[in-house]
Amino acid sequence: MQEIVDRLTSTDPAADVARTLLLPYLNHAATMYESGYATSDDIDASMRFGCGYPIGPLALVDALGAQTVVNGLEKLYAETGDELHQPASVLADQAAQGTSFAAAADADGTSAPQLRHEITTVGVVGTGTMASGIVEVFAKAGYDVTFVGRGEDKIAGVVAAITKSLDKAVARGKLDEDGRSDVLVRLTGSTEREALAGADIIVEAIAEDLDVKLALFADLDRIAKPGAILATTTSSLSINACAAATSRPQDVIGMHFFNPAAIMKLVEVVTADDTSAEVDETVRALCLATGKHPVSCGDRAGFIVNALLFPYLNDAIRLHEAGGASLDEIDEALKGTKLPMGPFQLLDVVGNDVSLAIQQSLVETFGHAGWQPAPTLERLVAEGKLGRKTGEGFHTY
Repeated sequence: MQEIVDRLTSTDPAADVARTLLLPYLNHAATMYESGYATSDDIDASMRFGCGYPIGPLALVDALGAQTVVNGLEKLYAETGDELHQPASVLADQAAQGTSFAAAADADGTSAPQLRHEITTVGVVGTGTMASGIVEVFAKAGYDVTFVGRGEDKIAGVVAAITKSLDKAVARGKLDEDGRSDVLVRLTGSTEREALAGADIIVEAIAEDLDVKLALFADLDRIAKPGAILATTTSSLSINACAAATSRPQDVIGMHFFNPAAIMKLVEVVTADDTSAEVDETVRALCLATGKHPVSCGDRAGFIVNALLFPYLNDAIRLHEAGGASLDEIDEALKGTKLPMGPFQLLDVVGNDVSLAIQQSLVETFGHAGWQPAPTLERLVAEGKLGRKTGEGFHTY
């Protein structure tokens, strides 16, 4: 941690680039905390487990010192006039009072969540990469899993993907043959949604199309037993809308797994307006039972991770457009703060089309002029240069 602090407080050009991009990110995290949208622990865990960051943003504020962050933001605000660079009130208060986010988190101490609903059988709708990973997560944790797809070939594909993953674990000595067999015997595939009728929780992982999801939730409402939890893995669509498609909105919740689901620890547990406290607590406890790290937030664009990550990525593009530094200089400057990837490397991995859609949804929700998608991002998407998946984006592959 001290190495990161030293890097961000040095005076070389690379440190200046890093500060220009990371200070607004820290400010946004502080504003998110101040609004009550998420706790400091959940904000920090989201960026560590969801993005592989070595330290969460609010812990980084504590490490740097609130006054240092406020001073840096005030300098940036004087240069840009962008309201997003004006220090959050909570930062100014901490600087004045000498307090920290860690101290506030200690004072807020909460107990571990408990299963308020019995969960023994899990249903999964979908057969893509995310769905297959989620099936594997639950089966490896000891749950019987029924998964539903549109054809026998899709069902076979899920089993093949999980078998391949388990074989790798055996080869690496992380699983024995009995453990492999125990996981596979817990899998039941079906082409009929009615097979989900006995599941205690049903997790959908189908296309990110609201109309398709609404039709599915209406059908799950018909099929699922009373008291079954209905969860969506959406990263960008309305949980409230999915809940409204059912007669049981209290049982509907978001479980945003990160890809690859079998490896990534983070799950954003997203409550809709009518989600019951028992369902929320049960899902968080279920995440812990499967070895995942749940964080809690409400139903709004971006949840925690995307809402913090994509404005930072958009700022990196704008800095380059303004002649602040080259693509490689910006990437290397941020990697110098121990981030796993530079912003342009990450944009190309995520997909510039995905990044543009998320940024547009954030502007739609929050209305910040400073978050308008950078022209270069819009241009690359229009040209079909979407990143690694097309062989060219900000970099060429």
